[in-house]
Amino acid sequence: MPKRSAGLLLYRDTGGRLEVFLVHPGGPLWAKKDAGAWTIPKGEYDDSEEALEAAKREFLEETGAAADGGFVPLGEVRQASGKLVKAWALESDVDADAIQSNTFEMEWPPRSGKRGEFPEVDRAAWFSVEDAREKINPAQQQFLDRLLALR
Repeated sequence: MPKRSAGLLLYRDTGGRLEVFLVHPGGPLWAKKDAGAWTIPKGEYDDSEEALEAAKREFLEETGAAADGGFVPLGEVRQASGKLVKAWALESDVDADAIQSNTFEMEWPPRSGKRGEFPEVDRAAWFSVEDAREKINPAQQQFLDRLLALR
């Protein structure tokens, strides 16, 4: 069975311009990647947790901000890795410069025996939908299309 993730696509209207909130994965493997590396805040879940609850939990863990309100389902996409990602849209606002992400530990550099601690998300930003298409994981572009179809 493929891994499953759930996440939230926050959006806001800034004077007639639609913007979406994306995060950049932290750690040394993602440090120099930009186009196609950004993602909706999301994380894995299993059968013991409802997908929407997992999406809200992951949003809090990765940004330090709680998300609540009228969640609109955006369906599911399959990423190149095979992972299934389920998402919800939420009209909301969050300060991208004030995020506080949880951390993870990994051996770095590889085979060095040294362990480092890194933020799961190293930065966040608001993007126009056009700019988000260039930044977001290619499979997740479908979430942008589905959001636009709702408006």
